[in-house]
Amino acid sequence: MNKYRNLKQRHIEEVDKFPLMFAFSDEQFNEGMKKLGLNPEDTKEITSIGFGGFVKKSDLKDYIQLCQKHKEEIQNEINHDKDGTGFIKDMFIEELINHEYGYTHEIDAVLDALSITPEEVNRNKNLKNGLKIALERCFSKNYDEKVEDILLNENEAEENEP
Repeated sequence: MNKYRNLKQRHIEEVDKFPLMFAFSDEQFNEGMKKLGLNPEDTKEITSIGFGGFVKKSDLKDYIQLCQKHKEEIQNEINHDKDGTGFIKDMFIEELINHEYGYTHEIDAVLDALSITPEEVNRNKNLKNGLKIALERCFSKNYDEKVEDILLNENEAEENEP
């Protein structure tokens, strides 16, 4: 059983039930406004949540609370994984695959998706262990290279960008 996958699936289902819309064209915008029970010209009634998403201003507080609840649930599971071999490992495996780490070797996309910084991984032995195990499981090789080095290489790349 992958607890991370199950939790993320429940989060997706909760967001899918929430009254929001995504629009990337005028047609999608008009359809989305109808879905929210509004006329397309009622733009003062909605607010952007980023990435093409919109909610009614009256629902924004509930949307923020839902997102915060999801973040807290993930953090709670991370806190309860005492050695990184359970939830944390599953979390990293899922996100390494989702963000094509095997192809890109860019750990920042994985960490960004989890709202975790390289510094947090380096400070938390459970996160570090879970990431090491996930890398080994996903890529069938022993990561003698320390996770700190992978994270350090990513930080150095960012520092050297123009």
